[in-house]
Amino acid sequence: MPSSRSGGPPRTARRVRFRWPRSLAGQLFAVQVVLVAVVVTGCAGFTYVQAGRQAEEAARRQATAVATAVADAPAVARAVRSADPTAVLQPYTEQLRRDAGVDFIVVMSTAGKRWTHPEPSAIGRTYLGRTAQARAGRTFGETHLGRLGPSVRVITPVRDREHGGRVVALVSSGITVETISDGLRRQVATPAAFAAGVLALGGLGTYLVNARLRRHTHGMNAAELGRLHDYHEAALHAVREGLLMLDGERRVALLNDGARELLGLRGDPRGRPVTGLGLPAALAGTLASPAPHTDELHLTDDRVLVVNTSPVSGGERRGTVVTLRDHTELQALAGELDSVRGVTRALRSQAHEAANRLHTVVSLVELGRTEEAVEFATAELELAQALTDQVVGAVAEPVLAALLLGKAAQANEHGVELELTADSRIDDGVLPSSLPPRDLVTVLGNLLDNAIEAAPEGARVRVTALADGGELLLRVADSGSGVRGAADAEDVFRWGWSTKSGAGRGLGLALVRQAVRRHGGTVRAGEAPEGGAEFTVRLPLRPVEAVTRAGGAG
Repeated sequence: MPSSRSGGPPRTARRVRFRWPRSLAGQLFAVQVVLVAVVVTGCAGFTYVQAGRQAEEAARRQATAVATAVADAPAVARAVRSADPTAVLQPYTEQLRRDAGVDFIVVMSTAGKRWTHPEPSAIGRTYLGRTAQARAGRTFGETHLGRLGPSVRVITPVRDREHGGRVVALVSSGITVETISDGLRRQVATPAAFAAGVLALGGLGTYLVNARLRRHTHGMNAAELGRLHDYHEAALHAVREGLLMLDGERRVALLNDGARELLGLRGDPRGRPVTGLGLPAALAGTLASPAPHTDELHLTDDRVLVVNTSPVSGGERRGTVVTLRDHTELQALAGELDSVRGVTRALRSQAHEAANRLHTVVSLVELGRTEEAVEFATAELELAQALTDQVVGAVAEPVLAALLLGKAAQANEHGVELELTADSRIDDGVLPSSLPPRDLVTVLGNLLDNAIEAAPEGARVRVTALADGGELLLRVADSGSGVRGAADAEDVFRWGWSTKSGAGRGLGLALVRQAVRRHGGTVRAGEAPEGGAEFTVRLPLRPVEAVTRAGGAG
């Protein structure tokens, strides 16, 4: 049995398997290369076939012209009648053959005996081919395998004009297929080189395009890209925070449901510039800025947003990613917490003062000054009870009443007197459910905080709270320095504006205007009779929708 030289088992041929590219770019490259190759090869093949047909037709026309020229020559007819036609016709036909560029000119008898031929040894032998049509007086062409090989030939009759035009001989002229093929190869060499160049350039261009595509798709295939898109859509709509993506021209390229809700956008804003979305100027400026921003507070008509922006890296201005977080509730709770802390400090101070007054009363009793002790205690009790009775009697809304009493204690701690004007009155059940107490605390609490801080020690802060004629009026006036430094009355409500320095300032009045606008009301800043600032808030006691339908304030 035959065995391998090494003594081991015989080697089997290794089967080469074609592996389809895994990445989308590789698949597109393979498809495009095959497509370009098929198109170029098809065009080249079509051109070659057409050129071959044209070359064969040109050879047939050339052979026809030469054959008919020889047959029509009077000298040929006379030579045919001579005793030795070959002696006269062979030199003539060979010279004409070389001049005309054909491969053979054969003059023969009507029986097919050759009188001329490029190969002298073939003279006198029988012509290989059909001659019946030529003997009948017709010129015809054919492709036939002759002595010189396959050729395109034309056979035509020679007529004796002097004896009635009868056919006395035949002339065959032709060009071999090999000669036609050589000419065709020279003819299509340039188009073939051009086609090869096109194929090479097409392959190179396809490679470069797909290399760029491969970089952009990170080598992933179509299935992976599809899954990535599904994950992207799911994550985009599942995130509760707002996500906004801007292109290099600061136009909205992508946003999720959270961003649409937080920014109050209607319709489809994609493709629109951020400056044309109707956002507050400060917020639009932050979104349009190419610089990154971290945890910036911005106010819309009804929300407090924390905004973060980050430019897309990549060495060019590709766009910006924006995240939005809703801090409306958190800011409201923070404001309420500040109010509670202020009231707590005031109550702590009042407790300390009450302890001092109690010690005074006890000391008067111990000294036997009972009447003075009773008079002192009664006066303090009447003073505190008078304010409580005034607030509770005028304001039936418990949250507002508690806020006013707490702010009165806070004002007292700052050495400021809080006065509720005599025309103040809010009856029970007047405030609608569409006007939540939390928003009233935001509005009145921030106005009172600003007034108490602005009023000098020993000054007075006047508060008016009146619900009448379908409208809630809240007015807070102080005798401080007013709102000097504002370009106009609207500046004081701009986020960040404050007469005092320090971080976290300039938010209270912005929140006041936001809450007022949310309920279809108005807020106005002016000068108080005492020379300080006076803020007047008017809120409709009907839902905002009803106010809008009735053409009310906005």
